[in-house]
Amino acid sequence: MFARFQALLAALWGGFLLCIAFVATPSAFAVLERAQAGAYVARVFAVEAQVSLALGLVLMLLERRLARDAAEAGLGGSQFSMRLVLPVVALFCTIAGYYGLQPLMADARAGTGVATFAALHGVSLAFFGVKGLAVLALAWISLRKTS
Repeated sequence: MFARFQALLAALWGGFLLCIAFVATPSAFAVLERAQAGAYVARVFAVEAQVSLALGLVLMLLERRLARDAAEAGLGGSQFSMRLVLPVVALFCTIAGYYGLQPLMADARAGTGVATFAALHGVSLAFFGVKGLAVLALAWISLRKTS
């Protein structure tokens, strides 16, 4: 039961990230003025970061439970699996990409930052992309494990 729930949560998280990347963000810049779209997208990414933190932690806890249950059943297996590493990678990308870079991006917009807004935006985009790939890989691996 926990394995199916893990696969479902990972798939929903991946779909959420894809929706933000390919629907919400481009649509905002297509129909709103640049400043309004920026404010809207900033709010979307704030919500996404909070959701990602919660889902990442829940998925890590689920994997620890599944590993413990397998060990108690005598099935062996590693306590440090890809189903644990991938949420850790996604959490790292969330913390570094959103909570680490957002203050720097605000400084760059004000002209007082250590890097340009474009450079920081590129790094933030890379973190978001890696997070998306990690979450989709987790969904795929988790689904294969339940089949």
